[in-house]
Amino acid sequence: MTTRRLLLGATLLAPLAAQAQTPAVTVESPWTRAARAGGQGAGFLTLRSAAGDRLLSASSPAANRVELHTHMRDGDVMRMRPVENIELPAGTAVTLQPGGNHLMFIGLKQPFEQGAQVPVTLVFERAGSITVQLPVQGAGARHSH
Repeated sequence: MTTRRLLLGATLLAPLAAQAQTPAVTVESPWTRAARAGGQGAGFLTLRSAAGDRLLSASSPAANRVELHTHMRDGDVMRMRPVENIELPAGTAVTLQPGGNHLMFIGLKQPFEQGAQVPVTLVFERAGSITVQLPVQGAGARHSH
């Protein structure tokens, strides 16, 4: 009888355990460019979420703050603007890239030197926090190597 109760309890709890699992976000091709200490830098990567999610914020010990940014046309000029979050539709790759959505590192505490790695923690609405390393490319890089 005890075994039967355990099996019944496990069967009833299985759906709750499945709901409690954190939805995964996959981070692909992270990178940043070389930049001087005290200045600004940008971070780029591709995010995927099978269930859908939202990037809420980012932080790094290498900068005073990290903001989520996008580029917007203001007349004939492209300007960077902070955004509150970046939506990750289910099953769709969302690429943070030059000229589009990106991470903005403000007040660099140290230079981003080519060949080094910059840690950044991404905070998602459903997946929680994920820390990744962004390899530093040359100052004029346009994509990850």
